[in-house]
Amino acid sequence: MPPTGEQIDLVAADSRAVVTEVGAGLRALAVGGHDRVETFGVDATPPMGAGGVLVPWPNRIAGAAYTWRGREYRLEPTEAARGNAIHGLLRRRPWRVVERADDTVRLAADVDAAAGWPGPLHVETTYALSPTGLTVTHALTNTGDADVPAGIGTHPYLRVGDTPPADCTLIVAADRVVDTDDRMIPTAVRPVSPDEDLRGGRRVGDLALDTCFAAAPGADGVVGVLTAPDGRATALWADAAFGWVMVFTPDDLAGRGPAVAVEPMTCPADAANSGTDLRVLAPDETWTVQWGIRAEPAGAGASGEAR
Repeated sequence: MPPTGEQIDLVAADSRAVVTEVGAGLRALAVGGHDRVETFGVDATPPMGAGGVLVPWPNRIAGAAYTWRGREYRLEPTEAARGNAIHGLLRRRPWRVVERADDTVRLAADVDAAAGWPGPLHVETTYALSPTGLTVTHALTNTGDADVPAGIGTHPYLRVGDTPPADCTLIVAADRVVDTDDRMIPTAVRPVSPDEDLRGGRRVGDLALDTCFAAAPGADGVVGVLTAPDGRATALWADAAFGWVMVFTPDDLAGRGPAVAVEPMTCPADAANSGTDLRVLAPDETWTVQWGIRAEPAGAGASGEAR
């Protein structure tokens, strides 16, 4: 069995996607005959979080510890170099296939309170593929008898076919940036400076980012657009619950060269401590959020607007 478990193939016209049993991650997506995310080998583990579902928190929790309703909780420090807990509890666990069709799969997993979270959560993630793109729906349900905090994020690395990401232009609809300390924990949120503003588009090869922004998408919900020199584009959209976006531009992703992750998040790093945009679910309450990736017509985003 591959490290990511069963490989679930989705097909819709000439669109293709591969979802993994372990982590319910997105391993591959092609729309219009072009790759729209960075992929990795079936025998590999996801490099640098590629395609992951980050729940019940995205990003980091400082010192792998937090306080909820007066009680201190401790987590496994999964970012050893900084001593933080990173990217939730379900990335490396098998999920259960609940429903499956040629173009759709719904998977489920449970956050166990014994792992250091204040209460149990039932999580379902649905991938629905169409000829024009992919829609991802997450539903989190509090299955306990007390309030439970929650956040969610995802970790796709965008592509436009075979064009090296470094040669593409990236637009991110964000007007504020998060300052952090040496552990990548937020210290302030402020307006973007001209050098940090990605709304007008910047060449990915000129960027060196591991930076959280406050998302400010337009009416269509588009958070980021990656555009190749020939005008082909890949867009990531998200609903209003995803008020934050992490942009990460590693120099090398699993030997494939520079890459760019555009990571929608419902809350910023360390929300379990700060409370910033942390969702609180009452017993039996379900919270549903949605995002997706789609192909854009040639020229999308070329005007410097996220569209």
